[in-house]
Amino acid sequence: MEFLHRPHAPHAAALPRADGLRWRWRHLTGLAIVLGALTIWTQQLLQAPWLQGPGVSGALMGGSMAALATALGTLPVLLSQKFSQRSHDTMLGFGAGVMLAASAFSLIIPALAAAKEQGAGSWGAAGTVGLGIGAGALLLLLVDRVVPHEHFVKGLEGPQARAMKRVWLFVLAIAVHNLPEGLAIGVAYAGTDPLGALALATGISIQDVPEGMVVALALRGVGYGRVRSAGLGVLSGLVEPVAAVFGAAVIGLSASLLPWGLAAAAGAMLYVISHEIIPESHRAGHERWATCGLMLGFILMMVLDTALA
Repeated sequence: MEFLHRPHAPHAAALPRADGLRWRWRHLTGLAIVLGALTIWTQQLLQAPWLQGPGVSGALMGGSMAALATALGTLPVLLSQKFSQRSHDTMLGFGAGVMLAASAFSLIIPALAAAKEQGAGSWGAAGTVGLGIGAGALLLLLVDRVVPHEHFVKGLEGPQARAMKRVWLFVLAIAVHNLPEGLAIGVAYAGTDPLGALALATGISIQDVPEGMVVALALRGVGYGRVRSAGLGVLSGLVEPVAAVFGAAVIGLSASLLPWGLAAAAGAMLYVISHEIIPESHRAGHERWATCGLMLGFILMMVLDTALA
């Protein structure tokens, strides 16, 4: 009897593996369809008359590139890949470094230059940019307090948070996190340095790949399925093209708003770096790895910004 059952053992073991491969390909195909639809939607949206203003179409393209990078980062979750907590913290540090360099080289320095081009002296330009940075940080502080959301570590924040489903609290938290990045891309494209804006969008897109993976893996770690975790990761990136278009459209109303917009975007990004990313990357005792990731991200973004300028 044992001999009769032996030929069936490999076949029985192979069935779950084959089903798993079919499952993976099915969901990878679904993700590819979603990304293709997003690309077509972006191309059609670019033809809209209200997006023909200076900088707006570029902002949409830059924001869409960041959104696609975020979606790309969710692929390891669909493929059931696992990463250590140390790898998570290193990738978070890398993203913080990119955002920190982008705040300095792509936003604050151009904001000072724009203020001086508009006739402000050294003290006037510094004061304008300083106030703008403070305004951007204050905006994110208010959003963080008003919008109900849930952090992966700190838990519930904002009014009525306990009355909402946990998954939507995570989505709102991710949206708050990605909002400054989209605004920064839009404001940069509304400026007078298209190469600098391209460098900023490229740097943010590079750090959005590991960021999308970290978000999806974190959602997976708190109990969500692979498809839902990857889907929410993709959804989180859609905030960036919307915010980018909004930022470019607002700056397009008046050139005098450019230094304020650049500085406010920098302040919002600095708030997210200090309030969210660095504490999260240090919570598990991998500060050294997170710091090395931050340095690498900072250097990469600095090279991109100066080489493309």
